[in-house]
Amino acid sequence: MEEMEEELKCPVCGSFYREPIILPCSHNLCQACARNILVQTPESESPQSHRAAGSGVSDYDYLDLDKMSLYSEADSGYGSYGGFASAPTTPCQKSPNGVRVFPPAMPPPATHLSPALAPVPRNSCITCPQCHRSLILDDRGLRGFPKNRVLEGVIDRYQQSKAAALKCQLCEKAPKEATVMCEQCDVFYCDPCRLRCHPPRGPLAKHRLVPPAQGRVSRRLSPRKVSTCTDHELENHSMYCVQCKMPVCYQCLEEGKHSSHEVKALGAMWKLHKSQLSQALNGLSDRAKEAKEFLVQLRNMVQQIQENSVEFEACLVAQCDALIDALNRRKAQLLARVNKEHEHKLKVVRDQISHCTVKLRQTTGLMEYCLEVIKENDPSGFLQISDALIRRVHLTEDQWGKGTLTPRMTTDFDLSLDNSPLLQSIHQLDFVQVKVAWFAFDPGSAHSDIILSNDNLTVTCSSYDDRVVLGKTGFSKGIHYWELTVDRYDNHPDPAFGVARMDVMKDVMLGKDDKAWAITEGGITKGATIGVLLDLNRKNLTFFINDEQQGPIAFDNVEGLFFPAVSLNRNVQVTLHTGLPVPDFYSSRASIA
Repeated sequence: MEEMEEELKCPVCGSFYREPIILPCSHNLCQACARNILVQTPESESPQSHRAAGSGVSDYDYLDLDKMSLYSEADSGYGSYGGFASAPTTPCQKSPNGVRVFPPAMPPPATHLSPALAPVPRNSCITCPQCHRSLILDDRGLRGFPKNRVLEGVIDRYQQSKAAALKCQLCEKAPKEATVMCEQCDVFYCDPCRLRCHPPRGPLAKHRLVPPAQGRVSRRLSPRKVSTCTDHELENHSMYCVQCKMPVCYQCLEEGKHSSHEVKALGAMWKLHKSQLSQALNGLSDRAKEAKEFLVQLRNMVQQIQENSVEFEACLVAQCDALIDALNRRKAQLLARVNKEHEHKLKVVRDQISHCTVKLRQTTGLMEYCLEVIKENDPSGFLQISDALIRRVHLTEDQWGKGTLTPRMTTDFDLSLDNSPLLQSIHQLDFVQVKVAWFAFDPGSAHSDIILSNDNLTVTCSSYDDRVVLGKTGFSKGIHYWELTVDRYDNHPDPAFGVARMDVMKDVMLGKDDKAWAITEGGITKGATIGVLLDLNRKNLTFFINDEQQGPIAFDNVEGLFFPAVSLNRNVQVTLHTGLPVPDFYSSRASIA
């Protein structure tokens, strides 16, 4: 009953209704709250002036909505009665539940009368805070509005049901919590007091004991108030005016405005309207049931999204880590090439240094030897070796002149890493539509007669009637292909294979409504393999049996969100195979197209 609580609260004060009255727009207000939001209108807009002008309007006249700025999203919390220059601007306030209301322009005079009986300022106007419709009150003021006794009774029962736990009425000290109530004795008992004071024997054995909560609801603190006529306060309602759609008393029929109207018995109309309300509630109950099932589906989707997100993030991290590993391996290979080039250059330069060092030492030795020979004063001895020394000096000089003093290796590394294609590829790295999807059957959306096994990849049924099961993954774009193998096929059943929307009927053969597209015949036997090709790029659906295409395209103009689907009975068992690539011939044909 907690969901009903908002229906029992006044839109002005935000509390439970106190002495609620019914406005002509069918909304309710507390009597005190209705008085608090009255606004006084100019004399020209009074009901008396309307009747004097022969306008023929009813006692309660709805104002021209253009005359009053009652509610504006653009204002600063203030509304004004803008149709008349003489009317003062009245500040607009908000009730606890956010509805804008108008307080009285003048504080009400002190009075000991109830809000309904206290005098209302002349020419007063009241505006419904829910639908913002305005009307001018007649001489009766708020007493002209009927009291909602039914709403009072509902609030009374609701508050009783929400009250604290009832205590035993017979405990002498520290009353214990009551466990039962006797409907005949009208007394609440705890277990010890019930056994002592109300034994189940003798005349007491026929008394009916009920739980305290049930007894609290059935027990009435005060007799129900009788609804009286708004025009004749001392008369109870006795008939129902069909034209005005309201209960009336016998004086209304004899001398009031309902005298010429069609009327019916109050009890008969009460039963009729109860029946109509019950029928309307049946339809609303069906919608509420569907809404609850839809909420369960959405909550399951939330859980599935969270699970898929974790799985997808792990997959993404693994793919990026693989790219990083590949880049690190390539980095190691490139560094090895740089090190190899480095060692080669050092070896060449070091070999040249070693060669030049040996040659320089030989040259230096030859030079020192020749200088010592030049110091000899023996002409004949000098001439014996001078020709040979001269030739050696020229030969050595020629050896130094043949590129010996030119470096055989440069210090620069003739390597340049071209990383622009890789950087461009990294910048272009993005998600693409998955063309190969892995999925299983969805037990959450399947009919209750469906039996799943093999990690929800194998399906059969416990009923002789056809039942539908959907795949767990839906597709809205791309090309997708999956297969189903028939494991069991007895007594010539009629399984159907294809795609369906989420709200497909689950208790009829697939394809019997406009929510599914399927193949039901054409060589399906035990051991057969049925292939389903859903091309949402070209908006068509194609079927295969044992790798043979079944005619041309089965369905076209297929657009929206679709789930793989199967319908079968207890004579059939099939196994789903996913993660399959699109057939080669179709891939090549699609690329050409």
